[in-house]
Amino acid sequence: MIDLRETRNQLDRGDRSLTDIVNSFLKQIDLRNAEVNAFISADKQGAREQAGAIQKKIDAGTAGPLAGLVLGVKDIISEKGKKTCCASNILRNFESVYDATVIKKLREADALFLGRVNMDEFAMGSSTENTIYGPAKNPHDTSRVTGGSSGGSAAAVAAEMCNAALGSDTGGSVRQPAAYCGVVGLKPTYGRVSRYGLVAFASSFDCIGPVTSTVEDSAMLLQVIAGFDENDQTSSQEPVPDYLSALKEDEKLTVGVPEEYFGEGLDEEIREMIRERLSQLEEENKIVLKPIHLPHMKYNIATYYILATAEASSNLARYDGIRYGHRSDFKTLKEELTQERQAIEKKIREAGGEEKNVEMEKLAQLDTPLIRLYKKSRTEGFGREVKRRIILGTYVLSSGYYDAYYAKAQKVRRLIKQDFEQAFKDVDVIVSPTAPSPAFELGAKTDDPVQMYLNDIYTTSANLAGICGISVPAGRHSSGLPVGVQFMGNVFEEGKILRAAHLVEKIV
Repeated sequence: MIDLRETRNQLDRGDRSLTDIVNSFLKQIDLRNAEVNAFISADKQGAREQAGAIQKKIDAGTAGPLAGLVLGVKDIISEKGKKTCCASNILRNFESVYDATVIKKLREADALFLGRVNMDEFAMGSSTENTIYGPAKNPHDTSRVTGGSSGGSAAAVAAEMCNAALGSDTGGSVRQPAAYCGVVGLKPTYGRVSRYGLVAFASSFDCIGPVTSTVEDSAMLLQVIAGFDENDQTSSQEPVPDYLSALKEDEKLTVGVPEEYFGEGLDEEIREMIRERLSQLEEENKIVLKPIHLPHMKYNIATYYILATAEASSNLARYDGIRYGHRSDFKTLKEELTQERQAIEKKIREAGGEEKNVEMEKLAQLDTPLIRLYKKSRTEGFGREVKRRIILGTYVLSSGYYDAYYAKAQKVRRLIKQDFEQAFKDVDVIVSPTAPSPAFELGAKTDDPVQMYLNDIYTTSANLAGICGISVPAGRHSSGLPVGVQFMGNVFEEGKILRAAHLVEKIV
């Protein structure tokens, strides 16, 4: 796939039209999407109309910086007039009434929106198997997962159905699927990109980030979507630097290599491949390698899954069948309750002694119609993984367990952040694998949530610390599957991780 710069050059020269480019992507969707299941909807007519309007601007020399970019949008980011279902039955028919800030910025830059892409329900998953649309499949081997939760985004770019996609990253959900699918995935610093219009999973972790085929394309997208937004008071007013210029800098980078990220549990081929890439760059005098320690990294998975599920429990409480989301049929529920009540009352009249007392207790505990509506609506609307995380989050926030779990996890989160702050005093970026193995087989870990969660072992720490991270292809495993390497940078130092990733990209 050609990158955005070359695409734009072709458009400016008149070698191709944007309509031709859109049609080629739509043809690829027709060819491969039934197999890969990356796109859940493609707006063919709308995409062609957008292409015609943007082409006129290109011809007039007034087009924005992203004219020629054709995007897929993760089904958790709001687009006005488009369904935003979060791959969940609870929001199956919800249609957004406004554009997310990132959509507005990209539209103003003349990016073109091709359609909506698959994901794990409410961004909760590491494989894009927890979805009402059916699992997304890895374009390199459709018996394998794409990673998650932005698996549709990564698969769409890898299968050349679009040249970029938007994803969200709460614990690695842009970077991990990018590694599995052999593309570039960027998680910005928390607050660098507005979250307005992103349906919340865990509000202190969530970030919107691009998935692209090249590092330069990620830099170009970030340039447009970064910046303060008055609609999101957690967004930062830190000035946005020139990310493309950062790629051209030739100052040697000091790369921290934490032993905690290259120990037990990591596939040996991935370990050696990353070491080879780093050694080559060191020999070429591009980087200096420096061993470092991040002593609290062994707690990052436990800390993440306590805090993120607690926030999920709170954020998803609004989907109760009354204010938001799917609602069960109230009339049917009332009829069921009436029948249950009548059956219990009949037993009370006919019973005696202890049996009567048992039935009277059942009657006292019978749901009210409203409580039954809550229960039934949420049971029907949420999938198994989302229910699991709501239950876990509610548990760690509950009376008697708050201090033992949630409060303690917040303290450990601070220690993890301090580990990074200390490390970045001595290094420019920190390197790690993106995932402990190549993409695993579909269904292999759906019955073992702990093993599934461990796929995020190298990515969650960046979200806990609020720093930036990027995954870039490092090569191919002997299985033929892609392998990713991750670089993490200090807050608002996306330029450095983009430059580190660009160095790897040039030697792979």
